[in-house]
Amino acid sequence: MDNTKERLVLVGNGMAGINTIEQILKLAPSRYDITVFGAEPYPNYNRIMLSYVLEGSKTIDDIILNGWSWYKENNITLHTGTNVTRIDTRERTVHTDTGLAVPYDRLIIATGSNPIVLPIPGKDKEGVIGFRDIADCSAMMEAAKTFRKAAVIGGGLLGLEAAKGLVNLGMEATVVHLMPDLMERQLDPTASAMLKAELERQGLQFLMEKQTAEIYGEDRVQGLRFTDGTGLEADLVVMAVGIRPNTALAADSGIAVNRGILVDDYMQTSVPGVYAVGECNEHRGVCYGLVAPLFEQGQILAKHITGTDTAPYVGSVTSTKLKISGVDVFSAGQFLDSKELTVLRKQDEWKNTYKKLLLKDRTIVGGVLFGDVTDSAVIQQWIRTGATMTDELYAEFMGTAAAVGRSPAERIAAMPDEEIVCGCNGVSKGVIINAINEQGLTTVDEVKACTGAGRSCGGCLPTVGSILQLVLGDKYANTAAAKTGICGCTAFSRDEVVAAIREKRLTTVREVMHVLAWSNTEGCSKCRPAINYYLGMAWPKEHADEKDSRFVNERLNANIQKDGTYTVIPRMYGGVTTPEELRRIAEVAVKYDVPMVKVTGGQRIDLVGVKKENLPDVWSELDMPSGYGYAKALRTVKTCVGSLYCRFGTQDSVNMGVRLEKMFERLDMPAKLKMAVNGCPRNCAESCTKDVGIVGNDGGWEIYVGGNGGIKPRIADLLCKVKTDEELVEVTGAFLQYYREDAKYLERTSDWVERVGLDRIKQAVLEDEESRAQLNQRIGVALAEVKEPWSEVVGDRSIRERVYGNIKLEMK
Repeated sequence: MDNTKERLVLVGNGMAGINTIEQILKLAPSRYDITVFGAEPYPNYNRIMLSYVLEGSKTIDDIILNGWSWYKENNITLHTGTNVTRIDTRERTVHTDTGLAVPYDRLIIATGSNPIVLPIPGKDKEGVIGFRDIADCSAMMEAAKTFRKAAVIGGGLLGLEAAKGLVNLGMEATVVHLMPDLMERQLDPTASAMLKAELERQGLQFLMEKQTAEIYGEDRVQGLRFTDGTGLEADLVVMAVGIRPNTALAADSGIAVNRGILVDDYMQTSVPGVYAVGECNEHRGVCYGLVAPLFEQGQILAKHITGTDTAPYVGSVTSTKLKISGVDVFSAGQFLDSKELTVLRKQDEWKNTYKKLLLKDRTIVGGVLFGDVTDSAVIQQWIRTGATMTDELYAEFMGTAAAVGRSPAERIAAMPDEEIVCGCNGVSKGVIINAINEQGLTTVDEVKACTGAGRSCGGCLPTVGSILQLVLGDKYANTAAAKTGICGCTAFSRDEVVAAIREKRLTTVREVMHVLAWSNTEGCSKCRPAINYYLGMAWPKEHADEKDSRFVNERLNANIQKDGTYTVIPRMYGGVTTPEELRRIAEVAVKYDVPMVKVTGGQRIDLVGVKKENLPDVWSELDMPSGYGYAKALRTVKTCVGSLYCRFGTQDSVNMGVRLEKMFERLDMPAKLKMAVNGCPRNCAESCTKDVGIVGNDGGWEIYVGGNGGIKPRIADLLCKVKTDEELVEVTGAFLQYYREDAKYLERTSDWVERVGLDRIKQAVLEDEESRAQLNQRIGVALAEVKEPWSEVVGDRSIRERVYGNIKLEMK
């Protein structure tokens, strides 16, 4: 310890306290000898991201904000897993449950808040937990391995995030809420209803206006009973009904408390030298639970105790900008209708967006946004400055044809430097501009690494990009252009789009384009199919296939020809058919006057020239599965007769081909995919020019990959040799999933293998056994979601009428 420095002790290793320390280090890096106590066994992490840990899209390491090395680099003494039990304000010493006694000159209390536990019978049973820290996440993840039914009490932000995480873990999750509207403290009834509908689509269930009277069960919870006499079975109960400032340490140490620890405009408590910041304090009768006000408090406190001039903290205009299960919501100021307020609102059910402004005597006092929160910064500015509604502002907000409002670039330019851009980390526009100018930053990632803006939920990254554009002008445009976007609608590359889909858990095409700020908000014929594929690849259970984002062949499940008719190719597994199937093909061809019946190079039969309105009837009468001759998927598995009949055959190529085709059919791929299985090295099935080619020999099988017999011919590379059928299936599954996850949309395996190199593929598919197992597990999850498209159309009258104009189909 440096005896020449003042001793600063921070009790609480969370976001508010550590953010304050970061500000202090910027203002006076050598003034204090700093000691930090944290009750949890982790360095400072982003509590906002706990839901991502719960759902499995992030690990604990992913949400760490200040790693162990940060404390060491800044000469901070950190005690984790340690509770401060008493503050001796007379001796200026803190005492811990481990027996430590640490003196201080200045003390900051940042103990946060505790989850509220309802005082009802059964609250202490096994299986009843809160949702506030990493330990709670771990408990829920462990429970999901054994139990299936979860009840989440509380329809606020934490409750909804907990429920969505549990659904993603495979549980049936029901949100039980006392009020008629979800998030009633942030959203009006309209936005709440839209949110509820969207979450129901994602698999959540709701019981509204239900008050829990009892949690019943033996040792472990078995369900809930409500005051109206009804009940709900559950073997996991998550209480997420709110938070309460953690004032116990302060109260026990003689520091004045009310709901929270009482502080003045500089975060000073009733005891000299002792401060409180964050959720644990109460300022002018208000306890804040949102990140932005807590960081604003931290900035004032940091300036105050470093002797820097600062205005007092007078409170915050509360606003909420959140992403709940992929849905953007925003509210600020007054958000509920009342008689003394004038309300402007606009709802678009097609785009699932909603916006509302509230006026008091023409002064803007509040606003709500749902689905599209592009206007959140400007609305917050209007409210903070008490802007008066004018025809120009009305046109800007409503987006009318006569709008004379500012462009997005002009809005960014008009933002004051003190405007908070990143609410999660308290980063203002001015901080970002200074970093760009002083550090020479040119990309969003560089700004994120330097300032912390966007390192949490990522919702502010489009604004960060706009600030870069404002500061750098053409230089930023040239930097962005140097990186190849997936199309002209965006500068984001394939890898960046996929990373955003996974990290932000995006599940719809519109969501991706909105969150990543597509320049063309409707997308184009190049990016929409690509995004739809990436979504299905990343989230096979959660993503609902968007037919309007597919090419016409895939939308109609048949290949369109130049005369407007279609080709029907039924599936013939391994190139094998039966007399009964051939008879049906012939009868259909005659009945529907099919002008051409052709044998394909993939050992199948094409019916060429089928009219669109006849497609469902043809499929019904063929009574055969789709051969996917139109899709970016497995087309065929070509085979020779192999050891079943051929005197040269060493392996049963027919049955292996049938097995592989039945296993991997219908699964979307980046591009069309063809396979072949040879029973001997004579290569009669032409395995050497297939995406996956199998060659049998006396010792087992050889697996070749990356072949192509099309416009750009390529001989396949030998991936490996295996001895058993099971090894063959396992390696093939891992290779296909690695290709699905790593290739660009429309990139054939031949190009992909050349681009990434065979060595990298071998490492992931062959040498790393854990990776191979995980790839097979993920492809299994995806395969479990596929459906037979022709049968789906045949069985759905509305699709037949709407898409094909077919109304005469006689069901079998």
